[in-house]
Amino acid sequence: MLNWLKRDDLSFPALDKALREPNGLLAAGGDLSAERLLAAYRHGCFPWYQDGQPLLWWSPDPRTVLFPEEFHLSRSLAKLMRQQRFAVTFDQDFAGVIQACAGPRDYADGTWITSAMRDAYLELHDRGIAHSVEVRQGSELVGGLYGLAMGQLFFGESMFSHVDNASKVGFATLVGALKEWGFVLIDCQMPTQHLHSFGARAIARREFAEYLQRHLDQPSHADWCLLNT
Repeated sequence: MLNWLKRDDLSFPALDKALREPNGLLAAGGDLSAERLLAAYRHGCFPWYQDGQPLLWWSPDPRTVLFPEEFHLSRSLAKLMRQQRFAVTFDQDFAGVIQACAGPRDYADGTWITSAMRDAYLELHDRGIAHSVEVRQGSELVGGLYGLAMGQLFFGESMFSHVDNASKVGFATLVGALKEWGFVLIDCQMPTQHLHSFGARAIARREFAEYLQRHLDQPSHADWCLLNT
């Protein structure tokens, strides 16, 4: 049975109440307030829905994650990064990145990044919790990604690329920084071939919940101005 959230209650059902089919559907309803979003990530779930659908909250089992020390940098990508064809920055154009991530994709109809979703994550960015990676070629924004940094965990949300390998360069740069800052896990949510090529793998939902408990409130050494000075 699907659980429906009340607008005046920020709590979520236990993760083991999530449906097996579709995998990980935990609850519906509620809202996209900053407080509810933070409660969701702390609990181990995330919003994912499209216009015309109710607000849906997910906690898949297994969960796709990437441990920074397991990141695989291919020889071709390492060579491309040494060539410095792209300029990478952090937190210089969060609105531009999330707008590009919400753009049309060849493999999907519509987008799950609705206008309400954009507004919610823009507020989290204003609060210093959501962060963006911008990849430029000259003055043009050609790739990037965004997500949330909480404690020693980074919750990846979406990425885009308008030029071959642009998002890969941005992601590799981010992983290097997170590793240096003491982050222990990057939440990738759902599996993709792209993420697996970087070393992402599946872990049980209960193991993911243990990482949340151990590392959400631990300090990191993050400096999101690192690349912008």
